[in-house]
Amino acid sequence: MTTPEQEQQMLHAKLNMETSQIAWSELLRFFAGGHVIVVSNDLDLVDVAARFSIDDTAAVQQWLSDGKIARATDEQARAWLEPDALLWTVVARPWVLVQENKPA
Repeated sequence: MTTPEQEQQMLHAKLNMETSQIAWSELLRFFAGGHVIVVSNDLDLVDVAARFSIDDTAAVQQWLSDGKIARATDEQARAWLEPDALLWTVVARPWVLVQENKPA
């Protein structure tokens, strides 16, 4: 029997393995469907995906109200389209969470 802590660790490991850099052009259909969520660089993308996966409404609502996560805007989509930007991406169905490369 696994403990809640072990389950959380397994979820984080699974999501971490599913995280990759994807070109914006590959994400356009999800953007068109309103399913792309932009995650602030000061949050851990995998942790945010885990919170989405377990329906941690309190954390998600807090991030929304703090402006730490938001649906991708048309302006962001245009900015990413020309250079076909690579974004860190992970799926937390039905959402596709994206994060720009963190500055060095």
